[in-house]
Amino acid sequence: MREEETKRTSQNSKMQQIFRKRWVFPAIYLVSAALILTAVLWYQSIGNGNSANDPSDYGTSYQDEPTREVNSAVENFAMPVADADSVSVIRSFYEADATAEEQEAALVSYNNTYEPSKGIDLAREDGKEFDVAAALSGTVTKAEKDPLLGNVIEIEHKDGVTTVYQSLSSMTVAAGDEVEQNEILGQAGKSLIHEEDGVHVHFEIRKDGTAVNPVDYMDKPVSALNEINAEKEAPAKEEEGTEDAEKGAEEEKGAEEEKGAEEEKGTEDAEKGTEDEKGSEEGKEKEDAGKEGKEKGNSDEQSEASISTKNA
Repeated sequence: MREEETKRTSQNSKMQQIFRKRWVFPAIYLVSAALILTAVLWYQSIGNGNSANDPSDYGTSYQDEPTREVNSAVENFAMPVADADSVSVIRSFYEADATAEEQEAALVSYNNTYEPSKGIDLAREDGKEFDVAAALSGTVTKAEKDPLLGNVIEIEHKDGVTTVYQSLSSMTVAAGDEVEQNEILGQAGKSLIHEEDGVHVHFEIRKDGTAVNPVDYMDKPVSALNEINAEKEAPAKEEEGTEDAEKGAEEEKGAEEEKGAEEEKGTEDAEKGTEDEKGSEEGKEKEDAGKEGKEKGNSDEQSEASISTKNA
């Protein structure tokens, strides 16, 4: 018994000696904190793994929706050729406010008739053929041969814009094709209506069916056409308002003139009525005077008859 008590006492004294050391309690705290932190991290890792496998945690699923192109590049009008540096403008767009010399140079002569150019003609200085390219991305709506214009290609773009390519000797696209900007459409060639231009391409830009000068919109976006149209519509509306005002003034003036004519006619009718009444009175007076004269004549005849009877 004494040996066991002695042994137990010695063990307690060793534990007391250990706890008396300064590093024991800080070490216990650090170990405990490490164990708690490890448990927390382990629990979080298990929770993240489960939520990653369950798409319902994120609300709506977008897996079935088609992808959309965000921040797509805005295209600017490009020259309708593969190599812009190799060509130059040999016939300009006919401008209404250009000089007489510039307007004459922009006229197209065919069969003794003259028509204004609705686009620009591009050609190489050496007169050789060259590749014609799409000025913008779009859909080919026409690709056919014309007896006067040569091969003609029309491409439809957004916002009512259409580009036209004429005088092509060959075509590499067909109606319904989707083309990218700068994609080759064919080779420049000749046409009967622009015969004096030789090998060239006639290029047009149309906004809602109206031709505009392609040179004014090179390296500009399609939206530039909308801005120009808005500027043109403003004076047109002002002019329309002025015409309406002038028309209203003319109608008011006409109404006043009509009213004045009616009043003048009424005055004339009144004056005419007065004259008729006056004439009627004068006629009545003359009739009365005639009647009195007649009665006087009858009285004189009776007097003469009575005198004749007495004399007899």
